[in-house]
Amino acid sequence: MSEEISIIITVSLIIFSSPLIGKLFRLPTITVEIILGSIAAYFAFISDHAILHLVAELGFLYLMFLAGLEVDLKKLVNISSSMLKKSLMYNVVLFSLSTLISLYLDLGKIFIVILPLISIGLLAALKKEYGDVEWIRLSIVVGLIGEIVSIFALTTVSAALEFGINFEFYKTMILFTAFLVSMIFIYKLFHNLIWWYPEIKTYLMPAKDHQEQDIRISMAIFFLMITVMMYLHLEVAFGAFIAGTFITTFFEEHNKQLPQKLEHFGFGWLVPIFFISVGASFEIDAVLHDGLALKAFLITLAMISIRLVASLLFVKDVGWNRFYMLGLSHSMPLTLLIAVATLAYTNHSITQEYYYAFILAAIMEVLIVMIIIRILSKFINFNRN
Repeated sequence: MSEEISIIITVSLIIFSSPLIGKLFRLPTITVEIILGSIAAYFAFISDHAILHLVAELGFLYLMFLAGLEVDLKKLVNISSSMLKKSLMYNVVLFSLSTLISLYLDLGKIFIVILPLISIGLLAALKKEYGDVEWIRLSIVVGLIGEIVSIFALTTVSAALEFGINFEFYKTMILFTAFLVSMIFIYKLFHNLIWWYPEIKTYLMPAKDHQEQDIRISMAIFFLMITVMMYLHLEVAFGAFIAGTFITTFFEEHNKQLPQKLEHFGFGWLVPIFFISVGASFEIDAVLHDGLALKAFLITLAMISIRLVASLLFVKDVGWNRFYMLGLSHSMPLTLLIAVATLAYTNHSITQEYYYAFILAAIMEVLIVMIIIRILSKFINFNRN
């Protein structure tokens, strides 16, 4: 059997069986996909292939797109000043604790950026599983601000590692800032245009749509934003995220079914391939390396702990019996963690051992946090009843 056929059959079987296995063992589907991907790679059913990398990268970008769908900029603009201050302070606490840990343990400056990373990509999966509950809504708002900070940190670190602190570095940062400013301008422009000419929405997304025009315009915006970020040599994931926020901000009220349709498409095909690829990228034999599992566990513990401490800022908002859910939901920056770790390893900022430790930690976080959230959510519901 050829390599391509083996990969296609294996990925298809994992996508089909993961929900069934997850339901049988009461594990999150994402966790099962990562584990099965790792096992399949170990037995050589999945190999390192360019097409798999390409589809997995598309799956990652689509996951970021889905994360963006959770954010309505109209609501974010209207966020209270107290919540904005708390969200910013949340990030200050994360980076402060990360700095203390990194300096105390002499881990290197790159750890200061890695430990506080926030990616709300998996919050889309949590919302799908637990519904639109209060702590998830708050996590998305706070996480959005945290992800913007993380993306800014990722872009800064990426440019610094690639170019050093020189003209190219400053050029990249100026482009990134200009991109953010231009997005604000486009948002204001389109907002005013829609206000004066509301029929534009109906033209772009007809009420009676037999050609799936809503999906077509969504995918066009998705790929257009990715292209712009590639052209500017900026973080592509941020472009996908912005595309999602654009769709939700301007079209959700007009077409309430659209986010759900896009979610079903993503979680049914593209997104699982990304998680399978993440599992396949990790060598199971590496777990047996001396001290690797301990390093990964300590990284996981540090990342969860600093978020739990920072989430104390929101006790008044969600109560003592739920504040920790916010910290836990931000403790799975799987995509960004792997992206930054890969970047740091490629530029020789961390050793291969720490690279594997970060990959294992990313998997551990999803496994541990998803299971803890599942247990605690049942406990919260039990007490409510």
